[in-house]
Amino acid sequence: MSRSNHSPASRRRRKNIIKMASGFRGRSGNCYRMANRRVEKAMQYEYRDRRNKKREIRSLWISRINAFARENGLKYSLLMNLLKKNNILLNRKQLSLLAYDKNSSLLKNMFTENGLFLA
Repeated sequence: MSRSNHSPASRRRRKNIIKMASGFRGRSGNCYRMANRRVEKAMQYEYRDRRNKKREIRSLWISRINAFARENGLKYSLLMNLLKKNNILLNRKQLSLLAYDKNSSLLKNMFTENGLFLA
């Protein structure tokens, strides 16, 4: 029986790494050894930044809600407390969309209907 080699699998693996590294600067885009390192590091950044993105988006929502609250004479924490006390179950994403839309008076109407004061 002849000895089997694994060159097709190795070639496929190397080709895949080089394909993932296309667009990298210098030899990192076409030299397997350097490309392998750069792709691995890029994947670490990718993993980290998928989590950071969620953090940044949430802080954006909060700053939009806070801007709306300040325009209406409230603080963010007080606004969220009033919403919770009056069983207005909107998450921060939905609230920020309502607050960000200048033409929508839905959020202000929600407060007047529930007897809350907005200046």
